Amino acid sequence: MKLLFDFLPLILFFVAFKFYGILVATGVAIATTVLQVAWLLLQKKPVSKMLWISLIIITLFGGATLLSGDEWFVKLKPTVLYWVMAATLAVGAVIFKRNLIQWLLGAEIALPAQAWTMMNRSWMGFFAVMGALNLHVATNYPTDTWVNFKVFWSMGLMIVFIIIQGVMFARFTEDKPS
Repeated sequence: MKLLFDFLPLILFFVAFKFYGILVATGVAIATTVLQVAWLLLQKKPVSKMLWISLIIITLFGGATLLSGDEWFVKLKPTVLYWVMAATLAVGAVIFKRNLIQWLLGAEIALPAQAWTMMNRSWMGFFAVMGALNLHVATNYPTDTWVNFKVFWSMGLMIVFIIIQGVMFARFTEDKPS
C-alpha cells in the first residue's frame, strides 16, 4: 500500500497526461502531492523529507508551468530533483563528513566504512546521470516521449540500479544481531 501511495502522483500524472495533456497532468501531480502531505499530517504521521522536497519542487516547477503555459518547467523538475539529491549526498560527504546513505540505511544494513563510501558515491553518480538523462530527453524529444521516459524508463533504471547495488554490496553485508 505504501508503494502505491508513493507512486500515486506519478501514476495520476501519467493517466492525466494521456487523456488531457501536460497542463492538466501537472495540476494533477501538484494536487496529488499536496493531498498526500495533508493526509499524512491529518493522520499525525510523519512526512518524509523526500516527500517535502518533492512537494516543494513540483509546486515550484509545476506552478511555473501552469502560470506560464510552458511545459519546460515541469520537464526540468526531475533533473532538479535528481541533482539536488546528488548535491545533498556530496555536500553531506565532503562538507559535513556525513554519509547520508549510511544515515538512511545504516539501521537496516551493516556494511564496512569503505562499502558505505562506495555506495554513497554510486548514488551520487546515479542521480547526476539521471538528471542529465532527463535533461537530454526533455530537450531533444517530444513531450510524449519525455513522459514515457519519466514514468517507465526512469523507474526501470532505478530498479535496475537498486538490484545492481544489492548484488555489489551483498558481499560486504554483515549479519546484524537481532
